[in-house]
Amino acid sequence: MRRTAAKLADGREIIYFDDTPDAPPRTAVDTRDLPESQPHSEVRRDPLTGEWVAMAAHRQTRTYKPPADLCPLCPTSPGKPTEIPESSYDVAVFENRFPSFAEDVPDVQSTVDGMSMVHRAAGRGRCEVVCFTSDHNTSFGELTPHRVRTVVDVWADRTEAFAEIPGVAQVFPFENRGEEIGVTLHHPHGQIYGYPFVTPKTERMLSVAGEYFAEHGTHVMGDVLAAERAAGTRIVAEGEHWTAFVPAAARWPVEVHVVPHRQVPDLPALTDAERDDFAHLYLRVLHLMDALYDRPLPYIAAWHQAPVRTGRDLSWLHLEVFSVLRTKDKLKYLAGSESGMGVWINDVTPEQIAERLRGSSA
Repeated sequence: MRRTAAKLADGREIIYFDDTPDAPPRTAVDTRDLPESQPHSEVRRDPLTGEWVAMAAHRQTRTYKPPADLCPLCPTSPGKPTEIPESSYDVAVFENRFPSFAEDVPDVQSTVDGMSMVHRAAGRGRCEVVCFTSDHNTSFGELTPHRVRTVVDVWADRTEAFAEIPGVAQVFPFENRGEEIGVTLHHPHGQIYGYPFVTPKTERMLSVAGEYFAEHGTHVMGDVLAAERAAGTRIVAEGEHWTAFVPAAARWPVEVHVVPHRQVPDLPALTDAERDDFAHLYLRVLHLMDALYDRPLPYIAAWHQAPVRTGRDLSWLHLEVFSVLRTKDKLKYLAGSESGMGVWINDVTPEQIAERLRGSSA
């Protein structure tokens, strides 16, 4: 894989990752007249829950559902400059023009005016867009295993780079697919967030893992994986190094966890064999999900990695893929219990979800 870094017109970084042997050199120049990017992100700590909330008002003007011929993630064509100056690409990564977090945001006062208990800080971090292919009319599930392997290597590369940024506490690669999820750009792409704090979900998972280890002397994810593989009831697909299963306490109407058989903290720690096996298994999972309702399934794919500087011995890398679609044409809305109290109510059992997914390949 060839890696080429360059700059966009407003100074943001763009990196090309080419897996095609005869890919041309990446020398195109961004000719757009763009104002310098000036994000003003900040974070505030909720005094009632202890959780950090990001404020990024500059994102209100971000691109929203452009027509396909004006997609900013497609390659640049004559008269139609985009975020990617080249006329073609394999995988391209660039700094988000409307980031939730950024490295050069201005300082803010330490507390909110009149609220000394509400701590406040600059939203320092990094946000990048990962374009999986230059083909606008495809999806991650239609990529080749070779391209998926490239994307895994890109995720690992960027995870290592983000970890070197001062103040980044956690690196989160993810993909949103489908308007039902809230996607506003249909080109196949994902994002990577470098948070200036450890996220609430990760903090909770590390706490539970620590308590479990203190009591049992083993990792909770390792024991869950062993039990799921022994039972087989909720298994969706298996590979040499990974297993995909519906968790026994699934929250979403469609939910699959893709877990490596070996405890590793993050994507950079995966071996070549593990990365290859993931590429094949994950494509299998996505094909089953799309076949479930015989339509492209809207989903969120979220990587759970260890924080940069803490809890790495308690972390077990895994991918969580879930959908809000509970039938072919009905959405699972987060209503009073879920949104108000954080208590999930699922309309289908995990065993039923797994059986339907396995059967969708018929």
